[in-house]
Amino acid sequence: MKIGVLLSGSGVYDGSEIHEAVFTLLAIAESGNEAVCIGINKEQHHVINHLNGEEQPEKRNMMVEAARIARGEITDINEITPADIDALVIPGGFGNAKSLTNWAFKGSDSQIIPEVKLLVVNMINVGKPIAALCVSPVVVAKAMEDSKVETTMTIGSSKAESPYDIQGFVNGLEAVGVKPTMKLANEIEVDKTNKIVTAPCYMMNTDLITLRNNIANAVNAMIELV
Repeated sequence: MKIGVLLSGSGVYDGSEIHEAVFTLLAIAESGNEAVCIGINKEQHHVINHLNGEEQPEKRNMMVEAARIARGEITDINEITPADIDALVIPGGFGNAKSLTNWAFKGSDSQIIPEVKLLVVNMINVGKPIAALCVSPVVVAKAMEDSKVETTMTIGSSKAESPYDIQGFVNGLEAVGVKPTMKLANEIEVDKTNKIVTAPCYMMNTDLITLRNNIANAVNAMIELV
C-alpha cells in the first residue's frame, strides 16, 4: 500500500515539523507500507531562523526544503492523484498554517492553495483516509469548508499545557464547519464517517516517546480505514 506524506518544507516554524515528519515515515515503514513524499513547488511564506525565531531576508521553495526530509525522493503535488495513493498523512509544522494555508495570519478567514485543496477534497470524495497531525487539521478544514461534509477533528485540548492557543484554534475550526473534540497528546480522534484521523502531537506539551506513539497510533488507525 502507498501512503502519501504531504510536506510543506523543513522546520516547525516555517515548514513541516521534522520530528513529526520522520515519525510518520517510520510508522508507515513499520506498518509494512510505502511512503510517497509529496511537495509543493512554490515559495514558502517566509523563512524563520530556528535559533531565535526571527524572520530572515531570503526565499525558499517548499519542495526543495521538503526534499531534505525526503532524502530527495519527493513528488510534485501536481503529479499525484488519489489513484496513486491509498491514504494521505499531513504532518504538522506551521508551513501548514503559513504556506499551505494562511491560517496563522487570518484564522478562519484564511485561504488554502488550490492544489492542496484539490488533493484533500478528492481523497475524501473517493473515500480514501487522511491523517492530519498537530496543526494540519486547519488544512483539511479549509479544504472542506465549502462542502456539506461535517468533519470531526481534534487539534489538542485546552485542559492541558500547550504552547499554543488551543481554544482559539477550536473556535476557528468551528467557524469553518468542523466539530472539534478535545484530545490529549496520547489520544487521537477518528472520524469514521469521513475517514479522517487527527492527533494533537506537538500542539500539546509532550515528549518524543509520547509523540512517536501518538503518530504511530494515528497512522495505524488511518490504515485500518483503508
